[in-house]
Amino acid sequence: MLTRADRYYTNGIKLGGGVPFDLLQFPAAELLRQLTPEGSGKIHLGLFVGQNLYTPQSIRISQPQPLDRPWAAWLYLGGAAQRTKENRLDTVEIDLGLVGPSALGREVQSNWHRLIGSPQPMGWHNQIGNEPAFLVSYFGKTKHSLGNSSGLELELIPHGGATLGTVMTLARAGGILRLGRHMTGFGPDTIEPGGAMLQNMRREIESGRSQNLEWYVFAGLDHRLIAHNIFLDGTVFRNGPSVRHRPHVYDLTAGLSLRIKAVRISVTRVRRSEEFFTAAKSGGPQTFDSVNLGIEF
Repeated sequence: MLTRADRYYTNGIKLGGGVPFDLLQFPAAELLRQLTPEGSGKIHLGLFVGQNLYTPQSIRISQPQPLDRPWAAWLYLGGAAQRTKENRLDTVEIDLGLVGPSALGREVQSNWHRLIGSPQPMGWHNQIGNEPAFLVSYFGKTKHSLGNSSGLELELIPHGGATLGTVMTLARAGGILRLGRHMTGFGPDTIEPGGAMLQNMRREIESGRSQNLEWYVFAGLDHRLIAHNIFLDGTVFRNGPSVRHRPHVYDLTAGLSLRIKAVRISVTRVRRSEEFFTAAKSGGPQTFDSVNLGIEF
């Protein structure tokens, strides 16, 4: 995830890949079976490691900023299970990790700013406290063809899901519209829980596609109804920095996805609505860019 300014959701990274199902029986696979008993096809598993960083609007103030977003970091390990039925993709993801200083937000942002010559963040000592944290997410997508003309395909991919845990508790719905050639998968991958399609799943459902070049442009909307957000509401088991989260948050997205043989890259611009209530001059929507790179082995 790339931003044009260091504020709010300032950085996110997630690395992972598929693993053989017969070598790892992950709890996400059993939960996926229970949620989608009508599913067909083999269940595929993936493992991830990730980190998210959040800061107030100004990172050069060392004093607490009680009217702005708290400093916060989230470092986690995750496992996902996926399977398809016809034009539907279902994903369950379970993430376990830490928030607070143990999530290494100060170290990562400070060293990165030192490397690129940017001002040092001054307020990480005000971040939310150490606490173990988890989330369990279900995410479903369906794919609908809207037509094909002169080799160009048009598809609508609505989605819906829910997340439960000490990190986030929310329900979400939305979709994307995409236009392109030789389109595969279910739209661009994202860093959110359940948002990435495993490469071994992609190979299974697209084994008959022989084109070496694929591209599409897309635009979408994601609306979230939020009951809890640890990065705004603060830690669950201790008092600390917090602001009141907004219950309705939406993302407007647009971007481009390109695949050449086994290498896929997607670039997305995200416009996120205001996430919390504040009496300060800070707040407001946020715009950031996301880059996703996938390689099929």
